Amino acid sequence: DAKHLVPNKMRDFFCTINLDQEEVFRTQVVEKSLSPYFGEEFYFEIPRTFQWLSFYIYDKSVLQKDLRIGKVSIKKEDLCNYTGKENWFMLQPVDSNSEVQGKVHLELKLNELITDNGSVCQQLVVHIKECHGLPLINGQNCDPYATVSLVGPSRNDQKKTKVKKKTSNPQFNETFYFEVTRSSSYTKKSQFQVEEEDIEKLEVRVDLWNNGNLVQDVFLGEIKVPVKVLRNDSFQAWYLLQPRENGNKSSKTDDLGSLRLNICYTEDSVLPSEYYTSLRNLLLKSSDVQPISASAAYILSEVCRDKYDAVLPLVRLLLHHHKLVPFVAAVAELDLKDTQEANTVFRGNSLATRCVDEMMKIVGKHYLKVTLKPVIDEICESPKPCEIDPIKLREGDNVEINMENLRYYVDKVFREIVRSSISCPTLMCDVFYSLRHLAAKRFPNDPHVQYSAVSSFVFLRFFAVAVVSPHTFHLRPHHPDAQTSRTLTLISKAIQTLGSWGSLTKSKLSSFKETFMCEFFKTFQEEKFTESVKKFLDDVSSTESKEPSGLSEPVHLKEGEMYKRAQGRTRIGKKNFKKRWFCLTSREFTYHKQQDKEPIFTIPIKNILAVEKLDESSFNKKNMFQVLHGEKPLYIQANNCVEASEWIEALCRVTRCNQKRLSFYHPSAFLNGNWLCCKATIENTVGCARCTADVPADTQIEIDGDRETERIYSLFTINMSKLQKLEEACGSIAVYQGPRKEPDDYSNFTIEDSVATFHTLKQITDIVEKLNESHEKYRKKRSSSAKYGSE
Repeated sequence: DAKHLVPNKMRDFFCTINLDQEEVFRTQVVEKSLSPYFGEEFYFEIPRTFQWLSFYIYDKSVLQKDLRIGKVSIKKEDLCNYTGKENWFMLQPVDSNSEVQGKVHLELKLNELITDNGSVCQQLVVHIKECHGLPLINGQNCDPYATVSLVGPSRNDQKKTKVKKKTSNPQFNETFYFEVTRSSSYTKKSQFQVEEEDIEKLEVRVDLWNNGNLVQDVFLGEIKVPVKVLRNDSFQAWYLLQPRENGNKSSKTDDLGSLRLNICYTEDSVLPSEYYTSLRNLLLKSSDVQPISASAAYILSEVCRDKYDAVLPLVRLLLHHHKLVPFVAAVAELDLKDTQEANTVFRGNSLATRCVDEMMKIVGKHYLKVTLKPVIDEICESPKPCEIDPIKLREGDNVEINMENLRYYVDKVFREIVRSSISCPTLMCDVFYSLRHLAAKRFPNDPHVQYSAVSSFVFLRFFAVAVVSPHTFHLRPHHPDAQTSRTLTLISKAIQTLGSWGSLTKSKLSSFKETFMCEFFKTFQEEKFTESVKKFLDDVSSTESKEPSGLSEPVHLKEGEMYKRAQGRTRIGKKNFKKRWFCLTSREFTYHKQQDKEPIFTIPIKNILAVEKLDESSFNKKNMFQVLHGEKPLYIQANNCVEASEWIEALCRVTRCNQKRLSFYHPSAFLNGNWLCCKATIENTVGCARCTADVPADTQIEIDGDRETERIYSLFTINMSKLQKLEEACGSIAVYQGPRKEPDDYSNFTIEDSVATFHTLKQITDIVEKLNESHEKYRKKRSSSAKYGSE
């Protein structure tokens, strides 16, 4: 959210997330506010190098260009300082001198020349080769040129490249020569003379500009290289463009307002798979360790400050290796030991409940979509008033009509849920089966606990949460408006209550905090709903195989708006770019004129031969990729680098098993009678570049086991001091068997068997030390091969 934004009157605001100057996400518009609450969450992989993660606040305009109010820019190196916690940031003014992105490839060399009279002078050679990733200007590729200057206390020699038209990756390949020092035959008065010691003060400066033609040129970034670092050496490197030194400085920064962000940024260097064998094996055998509290996976959750940091990579790793169900069963059993009352099973935020929550998010994505998306769309797109709290009723509202509307929505959502058991993923069923039987074993005299053990997850932590936050589960693109959010909250409360009816011995309407909810539930026939809930819970906690009809439905994987180039299937059709709605399922890839319209063009998944990036030079457009199938290639432009990367990955995953996949492809397009990449003139000739490597096998669960293991290694490294404390605590318990005199040292840890826990801790520390050595070797190798100014 943001507060105290200018101008100081109610306006419509939205916020964008940018990698450097490239917008990758945008929030909904919050109308008529000075302190807009966005409440939106974005999770994405970063597919390219970047310098700044930026957030821009815009004032939405209907007739004119949206106005940028201010920005928050965080340098990549500083992201770790803000990760995992909420921070208020003051908005900074948007200054064209600070809006930069991209990099420039330079070769620099100092030559010594012997003049005609035999004296020696020095010459600087600057070869500006190319630039990469320059920003779009007004949504179009820029017309860049560069100025190359040799700057010192008493000189500023400047030269200029040619302008390159319509490209973000200009190839300059121009060389410039500068005299650094002159021979002693020149007089002191010569304006060109630079004394030998003045080399210390000279620097090469390269400025990138967009040629404005009839308007002012736009600054794109600069780099500075001190001449003294060259000496008599020659080298080339990529340099990241920097803002001007006077960029983004203003005395009015306090007047723009502030923005609250919660950022979680992780960056890992993933080594080859064999380096992780020991740690991976130690984690995967966690469910076999007795007691479970002495396992590596459990210890990880104990030492992490926030259990969620440990749960996400742990669940993904165990899922990837089919070890999650036994681990969840083991930690759930430990959880139940500390549960004294049957009606409180799995209600806390323990390791077991967090693991099940995360598993449901990962595995249950498609299940939620097929079950809830149609009814959630109806509620959000054609909302009916449902407020039944007398205090919150608007003037003119009829509480009886509102109650009927709410009842209609609740009935519809409930009906979709209890009919959905056939679609429930097998893995979720296996976990629910384990939880149900463990709870019944712990409380054998309570016939209802087997139901509450399952309903506490599937109703309270899965369906009810998805209803109240549909944007978080990708059921809706944006956070709903305030009135719809209130409706969804009331529906969610009702679903929680109905889900618990099947596990209660009798109705507990008197336990409602709100009287109006108590009145609402008096209209329900409790026995009918209870039977439906019990049947549903029986079905989703059964290990019996599902009917094959439920598995034959195509899995919806991704959809969104992009641009496609006309394929020229008709002779008179123009080959221009058109906006289309794309949809990918496990069965076919289609595009439509608009969302929810019939497809214009369909490619069966089995016919896709390759999915690869397309060089920008083909059409002078960024973020393009190509889908190769039986006909001509389908060329598609995504809206940003993140979206392009996600589509390529999704398409590659779903086509990875196709028998006729290509081994070679053309990185550029076939235009004007030849391939731009290899100049071949035959359109159906074999590609000139090898296709990218295969991707992870699971089309519904995208997991890289090595990457998750690396994340777990990082967490152990960060929390090494806690591991050492836990080791000391185990030693103290093992040596001193009497009453604990100082419980504070280890009272926060669960230590059931100090010897077994100590043994696992030793294994963890040994493995972490070996991985530390491997990472150190990698860092040294990388730093020794890096050159001044390189990435």
